[in-house]
Amino acid sequence: MANNIRIRSSLVSAALLIALSACGHGSADAADLLQRVKASGTLRVAQTQANPPWNFLDGGKPAGYDVDVANELAKRLGIANVEFVASNYQSFIAGVQAGRFDAVISGQTITPERAKQVDFSRPYQVNGISIFVADANSAIAGLTDLQGKKIAVTAGTTQAAFAKKSVAGADIKTYDNATLGLTEVARGRADAVLVSRFQGAFLAAKNNLKVKPAGPLLESEVNGISFAKGSASFKQAVDKALNDMIADGTLAAISRKWLGGLDMTQELAKVSAN
Repeated sequence: MANNIRIRSSLVSAALLIALSACGHGSADAADLLQRVKASGTLRVAQTQANPPWNFLDGGKPAGYDVDVANELAKRLGIANVEFVASNYQSFIAGVQAGRFDAVISGQTITPERAKQVDFSRPYQVNGISIFVADANSAIAGLTDLQGKKIAVTAGTTQAAFAKKSVAGADIKTYDNATLGLTEVARGRADAVLVSRFQGAFLAAKNNLKVKPAGPLLESEVNGISFAKGSASFKQAVDKALNDMIADGTLAAISRKWLGGLDMTQELAKVSAN
């Protein structure tokens, strides 16, 4: 009997060790996220890699505003390496929850629904939804003009949610990235695309697409860095790093580099004031 008890005890101990080991690689270990990424020496960051000027591939290497922010953040957290993981808006939350990456730094808008599923840093960028139409199109100048029209959006984005909620009777077409939506408009296969004003202008110029912004911004978006729920120490460290980047001018320099001279710290200050 004693031998059987010892055997069962050993089996239970082994099972506990396996369970604890498994927790170290998933969202269940959220409270120790900062400790874990520091120990591993690598911060795994999810991005679409298809949304310039925020994040994209340049010669096969990640580039853009979000990439520079991620690299600077890792340096300030004392993490030697950043591993950029290709994903998309539809998979960001599930990927964080499953521990496939440590954080999303990809222009993810902070919304109440998302905040129920993941934690967010303080805002690190401000964006806005804009209508883009073909250069020759003078019939669309605002939201009411989109009723009954064919509208392109990127799947899983707040722009897609906005279109479904705010445009009556529209034929909404979803695409994997904003470039495809803008191209559809330029070729006359969609009447308009809802996209970030900065991103739309950047992509139009880069790809020589004959499109233009129409009317005012439809809605402003405040974006944050997301990570697993309950990552209190990680959030505290990330927020401090972002605050320091704002205070010492680093974030302003990054934004001027990628956003046509725009100082993102001024945009963030406007949001805070409101």
